[in-house]
Amino acid sequence: MESRGVRGVKSAARTVALLELLAERGERPSRLDELAEDLDVPRSSMYQLLKTLVDCGWVRSDATGSLYGIGIRALLTGTSYLDGDRRIRAVRPYLDEASDALGETIHLARLDGCDVVYLATRESHEYLRTISRVGRRVPAHAAALGKALLAERRDDELPLADGALAPLTQNTHTSRAALLADLTQVRERGYSIDREETVTGIAGFGFALRYGTPATDAISCSVPVARLSRTHEVRIVTVMRDVRARIESDLPPVTGAPDWR
Repeated sequence: MESRGVRGVKSAARTVALLELLAERGERPSRLDELAEDLDVPRSSMYQLLKTLVDCGWVRSDATGSLYGIGIRALLTGTSYLDGDRRIRAVRPYLDEASDALGETIHLARLDGCDVVYLATRESHEYLRTISRVGRRVPAHAAALGKALLAERRDDELPLADGALAPLTQNTHTSRAALLADLTQVRERGYSIDREETVTGIAGFGFALRYGTPATDAISCSVPVARLSRTHEVRIVTVMRDVRARIESDLPPVTGAPDWR
């Protein structure tokens, strides 16, 4: 609630927390009392906040006015973020190239606190998924994308929560020591490997995009382990390294551009 000596606005913080909670719940609707309790906000204040956001289109309600979910305005704002970022626009064609060359799923993601957020995805023609991953969050310590970006930072500067690391599968690193050992290998190789640490049955190879310091964006290739031969792995690394090099050469730092945080 306080940054650089400026006190935060309580109502604004509540609004952001509410929108993030509704977005996290997706299709599962929430009731007024449930939201008030989860966010520790008085029921009357939560009702007024919900009514305002419904009127503005940021929250939607059902015909009875008793159930609430995220509204369409959130989609419009998210889309403008993607369309307004020159780096995302510039990287998209390279994702197409990598997908065509490898026949596997290719991702672009950005580090956000302890997580990585998917910004673009090109799905494999071999195992299509029906749910878009754009906007989804994954703990950085568990994903190839995240580990590639964590390795760009010093061990004492890693954006990790205190305590044990949350497991997504039985292969996820849950101790800081195990993660640090993995990041040392990532730095030596120049790319990260996720062997069923995020999703059982799926391996990933992550490559940080170093057009910023430290890197905040990364690309990755995901492939079912059943189809991951040694020959295919070598080809994935070769293609993704080449794609990374061409992205970085086409996206030099821009003088006068905002240093987004």
